[in-house]
Amino acid sequence: MSDFASLKKVRQTRQRTSFPKIELPASHEMTNPNVVGETSVGRLPDESTKMQVDFEPLAAAPPSSAQAASTLNTEGLYTSLPPALEVRTSDTDGRGVYSKYFRKPGDVLLSVKPHIAALSNEHLEDYCSSCFAPKPSNGSLRRCTGCKVLHYCDAKCQNVDWAFHRHECAAIQKWISSSSENSGPASIPGDAIRCLGRISWRKQKLGQDSVWAKIDALQSHRTSISKDPNSYDSQTYTQLAHAIVRFLGLNSPQELAEYGMHNAADLVDLVSRFTTNTFTITTPSLAPLGACVSPCVALLNHSCDPSAVVVFPRVGSKEEEPLMQVIALKPIQPGEQILTAYIDTTLPSEKRQRILQDTYHFTCKCRLCSPPSHCPPDLREVMWCPKKCGGMCPLPTEENSLVRCNRCKAPVRDTDAVLDAVRVGEEALNKAEALQFSNPPKAIQLTTNLIPILVSAGAVPSSYPLLALSRLNASLLIARLPSTDPNVEEVLSPEVQSSAGFSESKITPDQAQEALDDAIRAATRASTGLTQILVNGHPMRGIALAELGKLLAVDEPKPTHLQEAGSLLSSQPPAAGTPFILNPRIKSSPPYPPSGPARLKLAYETLIRARQELMIGFGSGKNEGGQAGKQVRQLAVDIEKELMVWKDGLKMALQDQPRVAK
Repeated sequence: MSDFASLKKVRQTRQRTSFPKIELPASHEMTNPNVVGETSVGRLPDESTKMQVDFEPLAAAPPSSAQAASTLNTEGLYTSLPPALEVRTSDTDGRGVYSKYFRKPGDVLLSVKPHIAALSNEHLEDYCSSCFAPKPSNGSLRRCTGCKVLHYCDAKCQNVDWAFHRHECAAIQKWISSSSENSGPASIPGDAIRCLGRISWRKQKLGQDSVWAKIDALQSHRTSISKDPNSYDSQTYTQLAHAIVRFLGLNSPQELAEYGMHNAADLVDLVSRFTTNTFTITTPSLAPLGACVSPCVALLNHSCDPSAVVVFPRVGSKEEEPLMQVIALKPIQPGEQILTAYIDTTLPSEKRQRILQDTYHFTCKCRLCSPPSHCPPDLREVMWCPKKCGGMCPLPTEENSLVRCNRCKAPVRDTDAVLDAVRVGEEALNKAEALQFSNPPKAIQLTTNLIPILVSAGAVPSSYPLLALSRLNASLLIARLPSTDPNVEEVLSPEVQSSAGFSESKITPDQAQEALDDAIRAATRASTGLTQILVNGHPMRGIALAELGKLLAVDEPKPTHLQEAGSLLSSQPPAAGTPFILNPRIKSSPPYPPSGPARLKLAYETLIRARQELMIGFGSGKNEGGQAGKQVRQLAVDIEKELMVWKDGLKMALQDQPRVAK
């Protein structure tokens, strides 16, 4: 069966993400950062060191007339782009990346090591700051003896990162020292500040004519920032600008010239380029790790209905990691633009547009945001037909409370109840997200109580905020699961006892079984919602199915299809040495989730589906679905062997039974 410890640890820090470029919070530290790096000698890979990508050598098509795109002369700025891709400009989208050939779902379109990268603070002790590999389960990482903050796998990883960490090491020490002198707690500069520092020091070292000039070619939105000093944008940019000046140790504006900046506007441009073009670097299971910048990948334009996705599948060598790949999610025709999503595409249209406008200063006009009139309603914003005809109705809003079923045309009469359920659900979601780390039991209580209210109001699994609540609820329940190790005895804190209604501090088998089943039902609900709105093969779908399969494969603490041998309910004597026998009272399939062999079979089928999706979302061919796909494949093989053992044992037991005389 599956060892659940690794899944539990991952989900304890899981945040909702859809591979977006990050939205900068008000604090200095990025919440969903990404990684950027270079080779061991501090240079970006040239043509001789580019990663191999998949493409079919079909005849290239000319640019689409609808796009009115023309090939852009990049003058060698983007030499890491493979020959199958090219940069073009169009009147509607500006610069973009186009495919010269036909690409199928699962093809690796672009594979590159990020320009610069930094781990977020909470992961500095558990991951290598060079290759981003996790701490070995039976070992430890080596700590930098200078700053005592960054950790590495070994001396080789430290040497590779030294080109970036040389100046950073001293700057971190000064930062921590100044925090202590100000009578405050010793703090560590966030990943955004460390990324900006690494960029600035490399530009200072290699000059403005180096490959690091690519950063200056990225899009800046300085002129679009609100002039109101109290606005979110102004405060965020001001905080980051002051922080980077402090981190670099600058004492006068004249010192900015060493880093290619000659005035405050140049400094704001640097911050704007970083916040607009930063990606979230993740683990193979999509948990956020840090921040990164890749000028080549940043050329990709946005769509809420993307044709490709940016992932970190962990398929490269230690020297290549963290390897950043762009994977095709849909068939891409010759001459078609490659589009990715900057934000969480599970959100409804209004919220997506607000985030895009606030962070990236544009309005999306993709097919999902501006659908034709004949298109069915978006599953992110619908409810079931009140007449239960199988059709769907758009969720009512304050502006449009008169909605009808798209099939039977029946109106939704009690719109006030639906509006109240959605409003309360969104408020509960915001509270639960704020409490998920500081007070998990309260967050579980909020999500658990609100999900049935939205379901009873008619919300479909993929609608907002039901899907967001379901995903958060599943994450919290998984993180709370007790250990499956029989040698580990867990006790419940008083807070958990009171929130769960337990009278005993020790976890009983019945309670452990109930917790596992609750987590499985929550994971099923979340996976169902994601499947309704994300394209087949999307990494989020694959990971959700993989987690559900792992949950189903966990050993049951108190299987319901069995009963203790010798029980009064038993109608047959127990076999020698057999602690459990089949429960004769179960005449039909038990409620979901099933128990015993039926659960194991369902786990196997779910993992097979997950692997099929991961083979697309994390790349087919040599990628084999990335590290996540390989792990799922191995688990499915183990379960298949266990099922065969069970079938063989049952067959032998039936053969050994004496025949009844007729």
